[in-house]
Amino acid sequence: MKMTPPGIAIVATGGYAPDSDAMLRAVDGLREHGHLVRNYYQAEQRYQRFGGTDDARLAQLHDAARDPEIDIVIALRGGYGSSRLLESIDFDLLASSGKLFVGHSDFTALQLGLLARTGASSFSGPMICDDFTRADRSQFTMAQFWDCIARPQHQLDWECKNSPDLAVEGTLWGGNLTMLATLVGTPYLPRIAGGILFLEEVNEHPYRIERMLLQLLHAGVLEQQQALVLGDLGTVRLTDYENGYGFESMLAWSRQHLPLPVVTGLPVGHIRDKATLAVGADATLTVSDGKASLAMHNYLSLASLALADAAAK
Repeated sequence: MKMTPPGIAIVATGGYAPDSDAMLRAVDGLREHGHLVRNYYQAEQRYQRFGGTDDARLAQLHDAARDPEIDIVIALRGGYGSSRLLESIDFDLLASSGKLFVGHSDFTALQLGLLARTGASSFSGPMICDDFTRADRSQFTMAQFWDCIARPQHQLDWECKNSPDLAVEGTLWGGNLTMLATLVGTPYLPRIAGGILFLEEVNEHPYRIERMLLQLLHAGVLEQQQALVLGDLGTVRLTDYENGYGFESMLAWSRQHLPLPVVTGLPVGHIRDKATLAVGADATLTVSDGKASLAMHNYLSLASLALADAAAK
């Protein structure tokens, strides 16, 4: 691995930073830890709800991929906007850049497009807003992030009550449920057979989550997977009209009708304490007595980048 901290680029493929001062403090904090930081997002260039026009956001991404001093490209935040860029993204450039691309939520569209078009891995992990801008930054999130990207293997353990016992191996992939569902029928959804699919969501009613799961079922995606692993699905205010229908009843119904085991409790999503997962990695998932373990390996990491640099010299 490099003796100096890796170079970090910040790109806004989706929304703009709601608190520019907090974002700049996050940049200063990374620099204080020795990182070279290139902030390709400029607050004055924000456009409507986006971190710049479509062309500007695309340029941020491509410029970061071409920057020889950058090792890690981190999304500024999610929101919406990555879908607008998919047809114009040079996925071959991203895959050949040797950069580690990190984000979640709306960034899922880019990550799955990268996997579908090139087979290259990326990371479902923290973003600048608000994982790095928090005054109470999560030690768990930071430890998971740096440990996962450091070496081409990483293991995550968690409790998963009421989940079935199993042991499966396959490609780890997934991300935000809404983004994944919108990619069905497009060339940006990976065709993964025998995979381990993980999902997270926020601010969606249980019936909408169920409806998107059924979309994946009817599109033939779920029947090709060995397991469905659910992260945080958020919370919404339910009304009396639900008449007993909520997240738990939706989950129970899904477990009865989906053609694969459903594991819960994965610490990913729009939560303070989140794990980092290598999207596109080879993975082994085991569940026994309410405890789950996900082992990832064979993905691009800082260690493999360092080895490539050494071999090139």
